[in-house]
Amino acid sequence: MPEYKIMLDAGHGGADPGAVFNDRQEKDDVLPLTLAVGNILKNRGVDVEYTRTTDVYQTPFQKATIANQSGADYFVSFHRNSSPTPGQYTGVETLVYDKSGIKYDMAKNIAGALGELGFQDLGVKERPGLVVLRRTSMPAVLVEAGFLNNEQDNAMFDEKFDEIAQAIADAILGTLGEEDVLGPTYYRVQAGAFQNRQYADQLLYELLDQGYPAFLLHEDGYYKVQVGAYLQLGNAIAMEKRLRDAGYSTLITTK
Repeated sequence: MPEYKIMLDAGHGGADPGAVFNDRQEKDDVLPLTLAVGNILKNRGVDVEYTRTTDVYQTPFQKATIANQSGADYFVSFHRNSSPTPGQYTGVETLVYDKSGIKYDMAKNIAGALGELGFQDLGVKERPGLVVLRRTSMPAVLVEAGFLNNEQDNAMFDEKFDEIAQAIADAILGTLGEEDVLGPTYYRVQAGAFQNRQYADQLLYELLDQGYPAFLLHEDGYYKVQVGAYLQLGNAIAMEKRLRDAGYSTLITTK
């Protein structure tokens, strides 16, 4: 297995609570999530480092500097979203400097994996102004794990915490082509495999526009457009039928 170093960043911290809703603070939600994802990745053989493991304050520039000085290959920052009015929005999204390269693939895969758990998948957004995305020297992704001021998202965050951590870790590993062969078997519905990235992106965007939890994997020289990651074969079969009824040629794969 190739050796990767991933810097995981728990957003905010210390005097900076991040988003606040009632007695809940963003910094307190994202630290345990960051550590949980890190533990899963470590158990899969990934070299993991953290910008913080305790409740300390760091500026975004300090976080980027820590990552750059570590020589990490990838940077993933964890946050919870917020909106002007409580309950106004719901869902997960991932942020990148721009929609190119492996960071974009990773961002799509993370958003899609969390959407599979039941969150609304708000997709990937470009945020070139964010320091942790602009000043990091490696591919960087920022994860907004639901809205802190949405009770539905908070309930899902709490009730499915372990599944969320596992889904994010699996999405990262899947992007790098390093899923643990000893881990659980996931059934995915493949809608296309292309040597040309442009064709794969066209199909991916088409499926996403129709609300399918689609994502892109690059393996064996092909860009593979897949939908869902199901533990139960029956759920994959149901999704395959939906896609076939919509006119897509599909097959079920496992990971």
